[in-house]
Amino acid sequence: MTGDRVFGLFMIVLALGYFLSATTIQSSFMADPVGPRVFPYMIAGVTVICALSMILRPDPDASWPGLALLGKLGLSLLVLIAYALTIRPLGFILPTALAAAFLSYQMNPRPVPAIASGIGLGLGLFVLFKFVLGLGLHAWPRDLFG
Repeated sequence: MTGDRVFGLFMIVLALGYFLSATTIQSSFMADPVGPRVFPYMIAGVTVICALSMILRPDPDASWPGLALLGKLGLSLLVLIAYALTIRPLGFILPTALAAAFLSYQMNPRPVPAIASGIGLGLGLFVLFKFVLGLGLHAWPRDLFG
């Protein structure tokens, strides 16, 4: 119970810091009517609501995972950090496919479905982000294909 309350309080402090940092976002003269600060404000608000629910209604029987699961979580965190560092130099599809395949394998250790999930997510998310949402992503390394 105490761990949930401490974590909830920590998340409120973090959300308030996020909210305050969002107040410094500058709006350009061609910004939409809502402005660029609304999304960070919404994220901070939802975080505060969730943290308050953790403080007011903590889980009575929290159990910590074993060392093997903590090791897997740490490895997954390292994969996500590597993903963030490699997405710019390697393009979107390859790092996304590799990270998604690894994380899929972590959830269900069957190699063929994990690889298929990684490839499907890499290609599918690229099409969604690039062509549906219009983001300026590069599929492959710029040095390789220009």
